[in-house]
Amino acid sequence: MGLMSFFKTAGEKLFGTGEAKAAQEAAAAAPTPEKVATLSAAAGKAIGDYVASQGLNAEGLDIGFDGASATVTVAGTVPDQATKEKIVLCCGNVAGVEKVNDLLVVKEPAPEAQWHTVVSGDNLSKIAKKFYGDANKYPVIFEANKPMLSHPDKIYPGQMLRIPPI
Repeated sequence: MGLMSFFKTAGEKLFGTGEAKAAQEAAAAAPTPEKVATLSAAAGKAIGDYVASQGLNAEGLDIGFDGASATVTVAGTVPDQATKEKIVLCCGNVAGVEKVNDLLVVKEPAPEAQWHTVVSGDNLSKIAKKFYGDANKYPVIFEANKPMLSHPDKIYPGQMLRIPPI
């Protein structure tokens, strides 16, 4: 996949709590290279914790964040293509992240999914109609984006979704 772009202003708000918030406030007060590095490390940890909370695991998973470029770098070995794509989505669908540098290795390669960025007025049925020609295939998209999606109606503008081949 390489480098993927995301909407920096859309996504999970992980940096407004805990260590990430404290590091962000410290860096904003007097931005020194050390404080920016602390902020980047705290943000990387917050993203890693979010990925783990979704039950997406990989061998040697390493997630780093560079605050200056708003880029997440993710590396490790994953069992399949779907897990790889879900980890990349978890990293990118975070407010404050603009790019994901995907260095993940897949044990069992498969065809890559297509991607769709949600716009105002979208719903999964409309997206299914666009990609599959059948609005009733929306559950395929919903299942492909679980556990990040908890309900078919809970999508938001700027969110990136994976659209698997059928």
